[in-house]
Amino acid sequence: MSDPYAIPKHFNIAGPCVPKYHYMLDAPARLPEARKLAENMNYFVIHAARQSGKTTLLRALTREINAAGKFYALYCSLETVQGIEALEDGIRAVLYAVKRALSRSPEEALRNVPASFSTEGPSIAVGQALTDVCAALKKPLIIFFDEADCLSGQVLISFLRQLRDGYVVRDESPFPWSVSLIGMRDIRDFKAQVRPDRDTLGSASPFNIVTKALTLRNFTPEQIAALYRQHTEAVGQHFEERAVERAFYWSEGQPWLVNALARQAVDEDPAGDHSITVTADHMDAAAEALILRRDTHIDSLLERLKEPRVRRVMEPVLAGLGNDVSLLADDTKFCLDLGLLKNDPESGLCPANPIYRDVIVRTLNYDTQYALPRSLAHRWMNGKNIDMCALLKEFQQFWRENAEMWTARYDYKEAAPHLILQAFLQRVTNGGAQIIREFALGTHRVDVCVRYAGKAYPLELKLASSKARIQGLEQLESYMTACGASEGWLVIFDRGRSKGWDEKISWADEKLPGGGTAHIVGC
Repeated sequence: MSDPYAIPKHFNIAGPCVPKYHYMLDAPARLPEARKLAENMNYFVIHAARQSGKTTLLRALTREINAAGKFYALYCSLETVQGIEALEDGIRAVLYAVKRALSRSPEEALRNVPASFSTEGPSIAVGQALTDVCAALKKPLIIFFDEADCLSGQVLISFLRQLRDGYVVRDESPFPWSVSLIGMRDIRDFKAQVRPDRDTLGSASPFNIVTKALTLRNFTPEQIAALYRQHTEAVGQHFEERAVERAFYWSEGQPWLVNALARQAVDEDPAGDHSITVTADHMDAAAEALILRRDTHIDSLLERLKEPRVRRVMEPVLAGLGNDVSLLADDTKFCLDLGLLKNDPESGLCPANPIYRDVIVRTLNYDTQYALPRSLAHRWMNGKNIDMCALLKEFQQFWRENAEMWTARYDYKEAAPHLILQAFLQRVTNGGAQIIREFALGTHRVDVCVRYAGKAYPLELKLASSKARIQGLEQLESYMTACGASEGWLVIFDRGRSKGWDEKISWADEKLPGGGTAHIVGC
């Protein structure tokens, strides 16, 4: 009998994937080592950025292990414990999460386990409850604790120590065969959750029982193609090869973005007409729609920009100083774990993908863009060209008159000049041109390329230094070559107080070794 509630499969952008309803890759195949570690009696960590498929993976692993019959597997989310600082309340919440996970398990033996779940003595309650559960089972228990980094302070310390205590004596007393802690952060970074001064957990910490920390990687181009083929097989709608390439370009394989781009392209941009082949242009339009729409996933990441530890890392990156940021610093690792940034082998520290890159800048300079005079829009655009020289001379005058006032509005003061210029460009083009941004490519630089009517207008943005002009011209010529342009603009912001505006505001033209022309714009 057919299911009266059956719905067509679709690209999922809300919560974990369900095989019955969603196009999805084989989740355990993305991290095959996880099941092997669990079945071989290991305690380990899985960490990955937000909405990269962690929960989908854990639920699939739980089903696979239970179906195999050798072990019991339990999926337990600790998300409800977030924000609870009081030890007794936090441990009670952990116990409730375990109890609820057992009651929801499809395995009858887990649903009927007679555990005490006593809150007497929060320092032993979790360990005792897990011992009771394991003592009542005829097969070893594997537990996946999702959202483990929601725990903090004394609740986290007590939870981890109780795991360690049970781990040490599990050859004598019943205790979980394997425990996995899953979240955005690696276990070695959990100390940053304990207290602001980042004190360690002490000699009794559970760090030494963790066998391995695994990372769930982004989708590869081949995996994106395989995911999109499922839609083709289901409804007959094809994706051009270039469309898949553009999906990877915009998303860098971030799973939520991969699904969101496809969903936008197949269900909204062509008005749900599945007879239309999805092209690269459709993917570019889908990316622009996501950037402007700022769905919940993106908005939640952008909220992090307000946090001081994120700003300390993001600000130098946006100012082109990403190479000056320590990759070993806790704040940097936090931004990498969030998925806001990536450490690119060639570019160094930079936004994780072009969509995040664009949204971050637009978010930080949004108020500036819409506070600028509307008369700026399109003044230097005639349908065929942009008079970039006239535009930047206008910006010089604007900067001279407003720099102090506008910079004061920004929390990201080091990056404020770059953000304000990009807001100026955004207002001028007003959707009539594409602005492509690159950060931390090379040394102390920000690249901006405005594309309009088939032409490229490359700009190099730098903060003044003894080497800014020499390095900037060399970098600009390289960027001009990459953009296919014979003309480029090097904008140098002088933030020093020793010079007056008559010195700071300058303009010079220089022929480059390769034959192109560079306009050096002093601000």
